[in-house]
Amino acid sequence: MCLTSSSTDGWPGNDEKTYVVSVRSDVPRKMSTLKKLLIGLGAVAIITLIAFSWFVMSLFSEQDMSEVPDHYPFKSAEAKEQYLHHYDKRARAWPVASESRVVETSYGRTFVRISGPVNAPPLVLLPSTSASSLIWIPNIQTLSVHYRVYAVDNIYDFGRSVNTRNIKSSDDMTHWLDELFTALTLGDSINLMGLSFGGWLTSQYTLAHPTRLNKVVWLAPVATIHDIPAEWAWRGMLSALPYRYFMTKFMVEWLFEDLCKKTDEHSLEQIDDLVDDAMLGLKCFKFRMPITPSVLTDNELQSIKAPTLFLVGENEKLYPAKKAVERLNTLAPQIQTEIIPNAGHDLTIVQAELVNRRVLDFLMTTNPE
Repeated sequence: MCLTSSSTDGWPGNDEKTYVVSVRSDVPRKMSTLKKLLIGLGAVAIITLIAFSWFVMSLFSEQDMSEVPDHYPFKSAEAKEQYLHHYDKRARAWPVASESRVVETSYGRTFVRISGPVNAPPLVLLPSTSASSLIWIPNIQTLSVHYRVYAVDNIYDFGRSVNTRNIKSSDDMTHWLDELFTALTLGDSINLMGLSFGGWLTSQYTLAHPTRLNKVVWLAPVATIHDIPAEWAWRGMLSALPYRYFMTKFMVEWLFEDLCKKTDEHSLEQIDDLVDDAMLGLKCFKFRMPITPSVLTDNELQSIKAPTLFLVGENEKLYPAKKAVERLNTLAPQIQTEIIPNAGHDLTIVQAELVNRRVLDFLMTTNPE
């Protein structure tokens, strides 16, 4: 804005000045800048949406198994070497004598870690997602006293197993397991226990092949009894970012809250191991679209005949523990249930001794005729 003056001296008796106001506004310039900023942000948003859509679509595309490189399912030969070095180093913490086998199936090579007396009854352990057989380190010593324990690396997850065929459904997963059990000559009196995703897979195998099972244990099975909360989705996306902070803050501290509350050295080491395993898996493995776990219908739960034990931590984040137990008690009272205190999804770690004892009590009780 500026002021200019003009004199009225030409008029007799009038010595006043007239001021003319001239306004120079910056509004059009500011509007132009804002418009450019909005256009720029819109372009970035569109590009991001296109890139994200392409990424999501790529997740659902099948791997051409005729053209996989030698380092598959790892991202590179270097990634394979890095992960397996870490894996073997972690395996040294396995507290009992063991042997390992690589079993060929029509779905690929399955790595199995075997512990316990040769002539003892078989107990198969299925791990949680983004984990391997090493997740059972807190439990194996107790379980292998009375059982020949087969700790499996999932065919479609982190670990030493390698799929040579695309896994598309729960049927594929149960067929793979059935082939594995046959190759291991486990017979038709198998004890099967799974944690989280492994618990859901155990439920699927129970429905598909009930005559091969002696007893079944579901440890905090994902879905299966209750829908997974929407919170899991955004936490999962954030924890997949390649930074340790996001994995720790948005997944581990949430899902394993009871373990994270502990400050003793052993618990802190366990937390570090969980984060290290997950982060290195994300870094080294080529992504393979996981099978989405489902909730069993009322009829499916009622149809389960194999003696089954359901254990869940009282602070479970994937579903309300009490509601899950109430559903089972109402619909399928033949399934034994128990809520583990001071534990969440970390029940096999933070309450390892109690869980081990409950599992053995269940497995070693004679089946009613």
